[in-house]
Amino acid sequence: MSKRKQADFLKWFGPLLHALRDLGGSGKPREVSEKIAQNLKLSDSILEQTLKSGESKFHNQVAWARQYLVWEKFLDDSQRGTWLLTKKGWENDVSESDSRLIFQKWVKIYQERRKSKSTTDIIDDVNEIEPEIIEQDYTPTLLEILKKLSPKGFEQICGLLLRKSGFEQVTITGRSNDGGIDGVGIIALNAFVTNRVLFQCKRYSTTPVSSSHLRDFRGAMSGRAEKGIVITTGRFSEEAKREASRDGVGNIELVDGEKLVELFQKIELGVKPQIVYEVDYSFFEPYL
Repeated sequence: MSKRKQADFLKWFGPLLHALRDLGGSGKPREVSEKIAQNLKLSDSILEQTLKSGESKFHNQVAWARQYLVWEKFLDDSQRGTWLLTKKGWENDVSESDSRLIFQKWVKIYQERRKSKSTTDIIDDVNEIEPEIIEQDYTPTLLEILKKLSPKGFEQICGLLLRKSGFEQVTITGRSNDGGIDGVGIIALNAFVTNRVLFQCKRYSTTPVSSSHLRDFRGAMSGRAEKGIVITTGRFSEEAKREASRDGVGNIELVDGEKLVELFQKIELGVKPQIVYEVDYSFFEPYL
């Protein structure tokens, strides 16, 4: 078995626990990944690596680390969409050698469940697919559908999402040569104050939305609105994320593919909630 493949996955066990402690014991999946990246000062080249699906390789591997820590009772998975430290997670560190022992233990259990899976196959799974217990059950299917919509259809459904999320007077401009502005809406901040917001919709897959793209969008916003939203089925480069919140200029909210799915689920737009029971394999471990 390749040590390189193991290291790609196992090295996040300890940093994940440290990140959650820094966040006060709990955090949303992306918050935890971002905290790890901040703590370790990870480079953009690492953070922008993707799987074949176009999803973040770094976040995928952190999610796998989280899964094994759940099985080992370092994390509590009772709160959906939130990663939560247990007493064991608060009080114990996990070295990379500890991570390897945990991994080997659960590989054995995993192999019993998947008779056809070799250890190497399991490592490949870690590097190329989402963890078995993922945070958004609809993510793959919904993203695939959104990516297949026509440009006009995607703009229209984004407009509908904004309306359902509290925006008023949402209008799809549908005009070319408009600086990339696809629509406009009004959001009420309170009973007295409203904001005019411009938005742009991009059906990206593997190529990230760049910082230059955001600068162009901000230029188109000038004199028309102080707030903008860029919605994509893909992702944003690390430089683009920094550009979006740069001091001294109009702020741009970023909605990537993962957040887009969360928004659809939150208001149950185009999705139906389901109750899914998952086996707690660690419960049965003492009986093996």
